[in-house]
Amino acid sequence: MSELKTKQNNASVPRFLKSLDDVQQRADCRELVAIMQDVTGEKPKMWGDAIVGFGTYHYKYASGREGNWFLVGLSPRKRSLSIYLMSGFEPLGSILEKLGKFKTGKCCLYVNQLDDIDRKVLKQLITKSARHVRKHQGC
Repeated sequence: MSELKTKQNNASVPRFLKSLDDVQQRADCRELVAIMQDVTGEKPKMWGDAIVGFGTYHYKYASGREGNWFLVGLSPRKRSLSIYLMSGFEPLGSILEKLGKFKTGKCCLYVNQLDDIDRKVLKQLITKSARHVRKHQGC
């Protein structure tokens, strides 16, 4: 079984955020870090070279593959911000409808910038997701 390539490391989160070229994206990421740290009570850690994660949980799939991953996280991408909500979206209920302009993947919320969404709703989503993962160990 192949080993997971993206792992928590000791790289500097502030240095990573400072390296972002897009001023708006840099500001949005700093705000997201503050929200996620407040919600989880965890310090930000780098996962791989482009993901900022908060907290950890252990997962084990039916296939036998297992490992550790972050509760919630973010990554600035070329076209959008990726916000990782490891609960998936089903446990988050109807509040997602109040968020604003976004797209989703399995456990990923894609937003162009934070001004496109309601920050209070985002904080609720992050809170519900982190609680769900802590209780049920991921999506």
